Amino acid sequence: MKTFKEIVAEAAKDIKELMPWDVEERIKENPELMIIDTREECEFSRFHIEGSMLVPRGILESACEAEYEDAVPDLVNGRDREIVVICRSGLRSVLATQMMQWLGFKNVSSMKTGLRGWNDYELPLYNLNRELLDPDDVDEMLNAGFCSAFMHPDRRTIIA
Repeated sequence: MKTFKEIVAEAAKDIKELMPWDVEERIKENPELMIIDTREECEFSRFHIEGSMLVPRGILESACEAEYEDAVPDLVNGRDREIVVICRSGLRSVLATQMMQWLGFKNVSSMKTGLRGWNDYELPLYNLNRELLDPDDVDEMLNAGFCSAFMHPDRRTIIA
């Protein structure tokens, strides 16, 4: 049996990873750059990179294929575009990047250290009202953990 970290470490060998400051540079250099945020909706709504697209990890594969109701046209037609995949810590994005490569995406990278690293370098993050957030406030949200009101605080499972 492999642990989550072992699986991520194996996947990281087969993908390209960029540091947050490299992603910031790619945003400036390539206006067509697509940033895919693979976090959950509740995470994205608290803070995100301006212009990023929410595609939760759980629907990524179907979002990339035209025949599914979750299909995202920009992804379905974006196999040749430059794409950076992000998440909170840079782990989910590694797996998502590997999957996208398997699905035929040719220029896809993962942002190493995720939005934690982005915020540590005090790069801009916004809320849904497009308001720039203070990095200290974002740090508090990051340290608070997953944000669903339906999650049990001890087990992090859905309460029905």
